[in-house]
This record gives sequence, structure tokens and C-alpha cells, in this order.
Amino acid sequence: MDDAAEMTMSADGYAVAAFVAYLAMLIGIGVYTSRYSSKGISEYFIGGRSVNRYVVALSAVVSGRSAWLLLGVTGMAYSMGPSAIWAVLGYIIVELFLFLYYAKRLRNFTEARNCITVPDFYAARFDDKDGWPRILLVVIFLIFMVGYVSAQFVAGGKAFASGFGIEMNHGILLTAVIVVLYTILGGFLAVSITDMIQAVLMILALVIVPFIAIFNFGGLVTMLSELSMMDFAYVNPFAISAGAAIGFLGIGLGSPGNPHILARYMSIDNSKHLKTAAVVGTVWNVIMAWGAVFVGLVGRAWFPEIDMLPAGDTENLFPLLAKEHLHPVIFGVVLASIFAAIMSTADSQLLVAASSVVRDIYDKLMRKGEEVPQKTLVFYSRSVVFLIVVLSLIFGYVAEDLVFWLVLFAWAGLGASIGPTSILSLYWEGTTRSGVMAGMIAGTTVTIAWYFTPVLSDLMYELIPGFIAGLLVTWLVSLWTSPAPDTKRAFEDMFKDF
Repeated sequence: MDDAAEMTMSADGYAVAAFVAYLAMLIGIGVYTSRYSSKGISEYFIGGRSVNRYVVALSAVVSGRSAWLLLGVTGMAYSMGPSAIWAVLGYIIVELFLFLYYAKRLRNFTEARNCITVPDFYAARFDDKDGWPRILLVVIFLIFMVGYVSAQFVAGGKAFASGFGIEMNHGILLTAVIVVLYTILGGFLAVSITDMIQAVLMILALVIVPFIAIFNFGGLVTMLSELSMMDFAYVNPFAISAGAAIGFLGIGLGSPGNPHILARYMSIDNSKHLKTAAVVGTVWNVIMAWGAVFVGLVGRAWFPEIDMLPAGDTENLFPLLAKEHLHPVIFGVVLASIFAAIMSTADSQLLVAASSVVRDIYDKLMRKGEEVPQKTLVFYSRSVVFLIVVLSLIFGYVAEDLVFWLVLFAWAGLGASIGPTSILSLYWEGTTRSGVMAGMIAGTTVTIAWYFTPVLSDLMYELIPGFIAGLLVTWLVSLWTSPAPDTKRAFEDMFKDF
């Protein structure tokens, strides 16, 4: 074996060691928090409503970003230049307002009515007796979240393939095993703590990688000059049509409809701490977004032709760039940051999906009126997490879409069905149960129909028409139907401080 081969194997060994150390830490957190999470489903699903403001801030923003940011947005910036920033601007603005206004009402109401899940919120808000809103929500969750989780596993497979040369299908399986281990063990608390650590890793990676790659290229001015000579669009953030910009900004409409983000708002220890969380979360969102865009820009400078990327896939850019410019140990940490993005979303979605099945179907409907032991509910929740992982794995192996678009579709479906109905439920006393159910069905139907109709999907991102449909239908049906008897008192619960 020659010296070069030995150096390569040694470098790979350092990277693997750093990555394995990170994974061991995650599983250790899961083991450490398992005793607390086993106390009951409130502790397992929302941390007993006692989570620190900084943990909530970082957990909320990274659980919403996923591999979509580190692989999808970086790949988009590689393809279209700095105009990719429009794809992140919408959710940054929307989530700032959610932290400052929306989250407080949701947190106060769910504390007053002892709501643990998003379906719990709707049931309490509209005095649900027959359970149909819960069933509808669970169906919506499972339709979109299996695809969402699958996209994270596929992203993990790509990262393993481009980073360590592992066959992609094996990488998908390994990603699923890692995620399921600490999610089953530690529940929401483990997920939130690891999200905070993962947020730090993600921001370091998104700052270090482009900084070093730009420095090695000869500096920012040299890089921008090179990009400008290739195509002026690679340095122009406004090289985008008005319709495309509006579509990208519309991505932000998904934030109030994604339950893994809403669970963070419900978990904070005091609603008065949400202002601090808003500042911390927004700063983190901005830095991560610009970091992802600069990864794409410097990646285009280093690899001008797409066939220079592994498999000609733009979503392999970030790990390739890190491998080319960083010490193997740091590269191992950066690869860990990609998994941080994947895990921070996948684990959160698994908990939401499991809570909807165990809490909302089994506990509240099938065993309605019975006292089910908390440890039994936690056991069933862990079992459901495992089953959803299996379903997501199967879907991931057959999925053909890029991570970016698969995530956007799932994000759109949840955003269009839950976003407008939750906003009206929190801000309009006249919202009715019938209006909310009709709005959820309309938002879901329009999103799916729009996505699978090429002429429409080419015209506009499906979240925007889906969100508008959900909003209008909820409003119109609520005007024609009568609110529940408890509506006024339920609405007042949103203004209590805890």
C-alpha cells in the first residue's frame, strides 16, 4: 500500500471517529433522559411543559429546517445563485411573528386545557364530542409525515454516500436506526436537548465551510468575480421572476401548520419567555440561511459543472465541499451537522405522528373514559415510533424525488391543512368546528391536486393555493354554522398567563 492510500485511510478514520463520537453522545442523551420521559405522555411528547426558552428557540428553528436547508437550499443556491435566499426569507419572517404572537396564545390555551398534542388543542377549542376532528388530523399527519420522515432518511443516505462512500440504501437504513434509537429512549426532552446541540453544529458548519472554501479560492471578491463571469445571475439576488419570488416567500406559510414546530411553543416553561426565544431563534435562522446560500455560491465556483458533483446531484454539494477543504476531524463534525439537520426534524415528526396515534386515537377515542396507565401509553408511543420508521424506510427506498421537493410537498400539505385553521382558531372567536374540518379537507385536497397537476404546479408552489383554500373555506363555513357552547370561555383561555 502506498503512502497516499495510507494517508487517505487515516483521514477517513479521523472523520469516522469524530462522527461516531457525535452519535454516541446523542444516544447517551437518549439514555440519560429516558427515565424522565417514561413518567407519562406529557413528559414524553412535550417535556412536561418545562423546557428552557433557549432550548425551545433552537429546537423550533432546527426542527423546521431539516436536510432541506443543508442539502436542498445549498443545491438550489448552486443552481440559481443568491436568488435562492427568497426560499428562506418567508419562513424567517413568519416564524418571528409566530414566536412573538401566535405561540403565546397557543401555549396559554394548551396549559389551561391540559392539551398535549395539536389534535388535543382542536378538540378542546371546539368542545369535540365524537372525535372526528382528531381522526381527520391523524390521517393528515400520517399522509404527509411519512413522506417527510422518508425525505430525511434519503438525505442521510446521500450524506453517507458522498461523505464516507457507503452505498446509499445502506446509508438510509443506518440513518433510520440512529434516529429511532434516541427518539424511542428519550422522547421530547432528548429530542429538544439534542436539537440544541445540533443547532450549534449546524451553524458552525454553515459558517466554517463557506468561509474556508472562499478563503482557499482567493477571497470573496475573487469568488464573486469568477461567478459573475460564468453568469451574472450567480451574483444577483434579484435574478428571479416575481412569481417565483412569491412562491418562495410562500414557503413561510407552512410554519404555523407543521405540528413539530407547534409542539415547541407548547413545551416552553413560561409564555413570557417567548420574546427571548423569538430573538434567539430569528438570529439563528438568519445565520443558517445565509450560510447555506454561500455554500451554494462557493460550490459553484469550485465545481463549475454539475457533473463534477457525485452522481451529478446538487444535493451532494455540501458534504463534498466540506471533504475537500476541511481537516478530516472537522469534516466528521460537519457530516455530523448534516445528520443534526436530518435528526432534528425526523425525531420531532416521529413524536408528533406517534402522539397522534396513541394520545388522540387510542387514549382519547378507543379507551375514552378509561384510566390508561401512563407507562402503558409511553410503551405504545415508542412502539408506534418504531412502526412509523419502518413505513418511512419503505417509502424512502422507493422515493424518486429530490429531498428538496419531497420536503416541500409534505411541508405544504401540513401548512395548508393546519396553518389557516389554527390561526383562525386562535384569533377569531367565531371559528367553528365544522369550519375547521372543512378547511382542513380543502387545504389538503387543493395541495395534493395542485402538486399532481403539472400545469398548476409549474405555475405556483402548491402551499399558496392550498393555504388560501383552507383559510377561505374555514371562514365561509364558520359564518354558516354555529359555534360550540364553550367557544367564548375557550377563547378567553388564550389570554391567561402561565
